[in-house]
This record gives sequence, C-alpha cells and structure tokens, in this order.
Amino acid sequence: MNGDDKVIIAYYSMTGNIRRFLNGIDIPDTYELYQITADNVREKIGDRFILVTPTYGFGAVPDIVSNFLKVNAEKMFAVVSSGNRNWGRNYARAGEYISDDYNVPLLMKFELHGSPEQREQFLVELERAGELHESIR
Repeated sequence: MNGDDKVIIAYYSMTGNIRRFLNGIDIPDTYELYQITADNVREKIGDRFILVTPTYGFGAVPDIVSNFLKVNAEKMFAVVSSGNRNWGRNYARAGEYISDDYNVPLLMKFELHGSPEQREQFLVELERAGELHESIR
C-alpha cells in the first residue's frame, strides 16, 4: 500500500468482543479503526473499508450494521465476522450474508474475541485485503 493511503477497518462491537479482538492486534499504521455507533451509523465515510461485524442469534446481521451499510456499502471491499461456535452452522454467518449481498470477499471468521491464532490470521488477511484494495483502486 502507498505511504499515506489508509484503509479503514469499520467495526461494530456491542458486547466489546470485536473491540477486544482488534485491540489485541498490532494493526499496521496503514489502517485506521472506525467504530460504528448509534451516533454515527448514518454518517457517510469517504474511504474504502473492511467491515468487521458480529453475528446475532441465528446468524443475523445486526440492525446497526445493516443501517451503516445502507449509507456506506459502496465503499466496503471485504468483510470479517465474529460469532459463537455454539450456533453451529450459523457461526459468524452475518459475514456470509454480507459477502453474498454485497459481492465482497469474506476474509475470515473468528469466535467471540478471537484466539491468538485468529489474531495472527487477521493480520495475514489484512495484508491480502491491502493487496485487493490496491488492485481495485
């Protein structure tokens, strides 16, 4: 990626698991975290971004994430989702739905606040996503 060209990691974390996951990773300076909240859910962000979303219940996309995407979907170029393996085939399924609905790659899934191995995988996926971002600019 080019020097000053930052990629946003937009995330929603109602329970704190995603925030804890992201804060446990030494994310490169070429990325900027953007927390989706009730206060900014309808604000348009100007840069391309990777979405990190939780999954609710039986695989649902949280309403706040759906509302954020109504305004910002055209800038999303990849998605990552979290979930709980106790939900079986619905584990982190929100990412599958978003990937299908918006035709973006699902980079990975992680459980709750992620394991050390999942945090390492996230960094690998960020690098891949950065290459993807450069190729579609």
